[in-house]
Amino acid sequence: MASSLESLHSLNSFYTEKSFQSFAASISKLSFYSMESNRGNQNGIQQLLGAEQEAQHIVNAARSAKQARLKQAKDEAEKEIAEFRAYMEAEFQRKIEQTSGDSGANVKRLDQETFAKIQHLKAESESISNDVVQMLLRQVTTLKN
Repeated sequence: MASSLESLHSLNSFYTEKSFQSFAASISKLSFYSMESNRGNQNGIQQLLGAEQEAQHIVNAARSAKQARLKQAKDEAEKEIAEFRAYMEAEFQRKIEQTSGDSGANVKRLDQETFAKIQHLKAESESISNDVVQMLLRQVTTLKN
């Protein structure tokens, strides 16, 4: 029985030593994985920082593109406004010329009519001026009681 106890004890010690070696190997592996994990974390952090910088560049490029599109749209709108303003000004001037042309023609026509009437009145006054003078002389020279 002692021999079986000894062999049990030696087996126990063998397994304990094996377990210890296995445990030590596991810790060693764990420590290695932990160091690799730290290196992986460092690499991961570096990757994250790189990705953040790349994202910032993309955002900045998008902002720049947006600003460029807004400036281009503003310039195009100002150009269209200037063209529309020029068109409306030309239309306004054309209408003023048409209206002024009509009033100028009206003024010219009225001047001609007035001149014709004045000439007609002068001709009539010359034809009856002798009669009017004779009538006035008769009225002045005739006495009434």
